Amino acid sequence: MRRKKWIVSKGNKDLAAQIAQELSVDPFAALLVTSRGFEDTEEIYDFFDTDAPLTLDPLSIADMEKAAERINRAIDDFELICVFGDYDADGVTATTLLYSYLETRDANVISYIPDRINEGYGLNIGAIEELAERGVKLIVTVDNGVSAIDEAIRAKELGMELIVTDHHKVGDVLPDAYAIVNPHRADCPSNFKEMSGVGVAFKLVCALEGDDGDILIEEYGDLVALGTISDVVTLTGENRVMVRRGLRLINENPRPGINALMEAAGVGDKLFNASTAAFTVCPRINAAGRMGSAQKAFELLISNDDEEAFAIAEDINHMNSLRQKTETEIFSQAAAIITESGMANDRIIVVDGEGWHQGVIGIVAARITERYGRPCVVISRDGNNAKGSCRSIDGFSIYNAIEAVSDCLEHFGGHTLAAGVGLKSYRIEEFRHRINLYAADKEMPFALRKVDCRLLPNSIGLDILNGLSSLEPFGSGNPQPCFGLFGVRIDEIASLSEGRHIRMSISKNNSRLGVVYFGMPEKRFPYEKGDIVDLAVNLDRNVYNGETRVSTIIKDIRPALTDEEKVLSAISLYDKFLRGENLTAEEAQKLLPDRELEVNVFKSIKSKPLKDRSVETLCVRLGDDGENMAKITAVVEIMLEMGILEADIDERIYVPANPPKVNLEESDIMKRIRSFR
Repeated sequence: MRRKKWIVSKGNKDLAAQIAQELSVDPFAALLVTSRGFEDTEEIYDFFDTDAPLTLDPLSIADMEKAAERINRAIDDFELICVFGDYDADGVTATTLLYSYLETRDANVISYIPDRINEGYGLNIGAIEELAERGVKLIVTVDNGVSAIDEAIRAKELGMELIVTDHHKVGDVLPDAYAIVNPHRADCPSNFKEMSGVGVAFKLVCALEGDDGDILIEEYGDLVALGTISDVVTLTGENRVMVRRGLRLINENPRPGINALMEAAGVGDKLFNASTAAFTVCPRINAAGRMGSAQKAFELLISNDDEEAFAIAEDINHMNSLRQKTETEIFSQAAAIITESGMANDRIIVVDGEGWHQGVIGIVAARITERYGRPCVVISRDGNNAKGSCRSIDGFSIYNAIEAVSDCLEHFGGHTLAAGVGLKSYRIEEFRHRINLYAADKEMPFALRKVDCRLLPNSIGLDILNGLSSLEPFGSGNPQPCFGLFGVRIDEIASLSEGRHIRMSISKNNSRLGVVYFGMPEKRFPYEKGDIVDLAVNLDRNVYNGETRVSTIIKDIRPALTDEEKVLSAISLYDKFLRGENLTAEEAQKLLPDRELEVNVFKSIKSKPLKDRSVETLCVRLGDDGENMAKITAVVEIMLEMGILEADIDERIYVPANPPKVNLEESDIMKRIRSFR
């Protein structure tokens, strides 16, 4: 896994003390809020106010009044209305919300959610022609439509009117629609832009009802919460208020479909929070659209019959299991291609495969971005045609990148951190080359590990958890707090779940603490007993046999004895070298090892093999703070090239039984380094 750049926040202790006293909130929670940049006391008051009202006027969104007037007229005239949604959780909840509301108004309404595989995202000509044959007079999109230029023309030709409600970025040209309700329109006066598709749909319902939302949120808040959490939009401002109210509704009186899905996911007896939604219920709603039909999820959410809901939820749960299996298989294939091709060093990883299930390539792209710390595009080829899902990291807009090379695409759309593309298979290589050429002119950031504040092991207890609860719901824009345990010693390491996870005992200042690192197999864990490390951790509540304890979960780890700036600079330099870019003489000198360093690296790895190619831990062994990390990396790669070192399938680097006697100066890597001098 590529190294992340750690950002440790500094809270304002004076402001935190003032907040704690004036608002009667937990002092630790107040400190965390200041560490996240909150300074305005009124804004902080709203953040902690569990009964904060909705403040965004629905009519402040461009075209909202126009859209509401047209839909109300269609209801009065009993025109056939189609709510046209999307197959992800945001789109399904938005479809359910608007469809359910229109039914309460006795509207003549149907719904349509396109098939992910056969139709793809958003409006399409075939669906529009089918709806025209069914007598639809008004199409209202939710969570899609802002890029449907040709489809809008076709709808008009067939005598239908189109209202677009969407939250995706808008292009230079808008579709020819009766109304386009999208906060991202350049002429939209709304002061809150970061809504989900279901959030925009909810505001449309408020406009239709002539309500500010405080009444309707008690009816539809559960759907708004699930869709907003699933779409990973910021959980601040209006979104925070809507999600908090929606989660409260789910805990107090869940609708049959949500209750059934909670039971199927095994969380029916637990407090339902944003994390529960994000990791259990929302993925299952998404699984219906990924592996089968999103119509199943829609039927589940509109169901008022418990028995029917439980049957559908079991089907969806099975789809989710299939999704997990398929995702794991494709991720393994993609990771192997990335390793073998050397594209792990590309600025933007573009990996493709024939017949990869289009329903899971977005999840695979997210996993690849997490592992390699780089923007990623995963493309599934189907003969001559291909579709891809894109994911990025903070500080790099993948949307801008694909927009810059859009002339080699059939279509594209999305956000700063996530997008989708369609293209011809023969243009994939061109796309890979050009999008990396675009990135070559940009300062490519490291993925960030944001740490809210420092803690000592002896300070972790239930009182901290109780304070953290006032910060919920957690999600984008308000992530679960991450704490730094700096300079701790690893005392014990034990394997869990047949080697899939590890448990450790750490200590500092004679205080010991147990921590767990999920998803880190012991055979790849590069640290050992006695190492001094920094940990970035989350704290969770663990209830077992009626006893509540704090679970300390590792999210990231780094050596405590290296200089981060030097380490990140060395990684960037060696990546540049691997991509074949020109180096200055000074840069080449930073890569060129001497005989003494070569001997020391060899001896160190001979005495103790290097796990997971972790050169930074090797630096610590050699007493180097990262100053010579680029050279040490070069030595390891040169010795691997010449056969003096070998690497196994688990990325464990070791000295073979009978290493050959070779001249390292004959290495191609060494020759390339010297060529720049």
